[in-house]
Amino acid sequence: MKIVHIITRMIVGGAQENTLYNCTDLINDHGDDVTLITGPSLGPEGELLNAHAHPKLNMAVAPSLRRNIHPWHDWQAYRQIKQLLRELQPDIVHTHSAKAGLLGRWAAHRLKIKGIVHTVHGAPFHAYQNPLPRCLFRYCEKFAARRCHKLISVCDAMTNQLVAAKVAPLEKFATIYSGMDISDFIDADSHRASVRQELGFSEDDIVVGKIARLFDLKGHEYLVSAASEIVKANPAVHFLLVGDGILRKQIETQIERAGLFEHFHFTGLVPPSQIPRYLGAMDILAHTSLREGLARALPQALLAGRPVVSFDIDGAKEVCISDETGYLIEPRDIAALETAILKLAESKALREELGSQGQRMCETMYPHQNMTNQIRTLYEHLLA
Repeated sequence: MKIVHIITRMIVGGAQENTLYNCTDLINDHGDDVTLITGPSLGPEGELLNAHAHPKLNMAVAPSLRRNIHPWHDWQAYRQIKQLLRELQPDIVHTHSAKAGLLGRWAAHRLKIKGIVHTVHGAPFHAYQNPLPRCLFRYCEKFAARRCHKLISVCDAMTNQLVAAKVAPLEKFATIYSGMDISDFIDADSHRASVRQELGFSEDDIVVGKIARLFDLKGHEYLVSAASEIVKANPAVHFLLVGDGILRKQIETQIERAGLFEHFHFTGLVPPSQIPRYLGAMDILAHTSLREGLARALPQALLAGRPVVSFDIDGAKEVCISDETGYLIEPRDIAALETAILKLAESKALREELGSQGQRMCETMYPHQNMTNQIRTLYEHLLA
């Protein structure tokens, strides 16, 4: 097949990793002709393609395709995408992210492309927005959904949200979990001793990790708030924050005011290939974001055999199952967050039991080859 993927920017992030695996698997396993159209990879998150370029992946840049809304740039980006698609004449156009999803589907529809697919990695409208942008983004998603043939959700919760918002009917959706290279995570323990030594942790320390950009709605402040009581009850608990972002100074200030400076450790910006190393150093993963489709950090931690504690948001409940793979708690419930982390910190046997169950579950759900095979089958049905 001749396939074009379109994404707003190829920064270091879950949607971008998912897209890159999909592109490379289509080339390696199915012999497809694949082109990736993207805007400039602007932002502090880092550029993903530099270290992960595939020699047979065709790249095309739409210079005006940017994340922020800008009517002139957006109109130019639409024209650039449309011109690229006209030249490429693909069988399938598969879009990702809000801006590229809207402009890419619109352009492909106007050109009457045979198969138009969009992956919903996370809804662009949510309860934490002001009503006006929330209504605008919801309208844009409805507009774009009418201009594609199939919508892929990375979790059932995402489908339910969009159906409830009347973006598209249920039959237009398919759930395909976001794939990854699971072998690196299953082998995470091989890095434990070296990374803990590198970070200054002793073997007796209990390390609670969080993997997320230091950004709005990622919920680092709730973990810091819970940390005060956790450390009082169990001084062996330490916290490892993997990632960087615009809120680092604010988070560091909160930590210093709480007198927890010695219990918090920052890695800074980390490439995706290094995430298994840091998971190997952890004992527990905490996920305190307020919105996210299904954060890749949750299945990644479970693949590494680490139990998870997560706020009950979006698709988290599909992998974080209380008393089976970790503990699912209400968003912003600091007391419940403290209790869950302390319960896991006190029992190595419990951590190993829940982590092992999570690993067995995710081994079948998350290989990127499974994801791509399901997507490729969906393409075949559309073209048939």
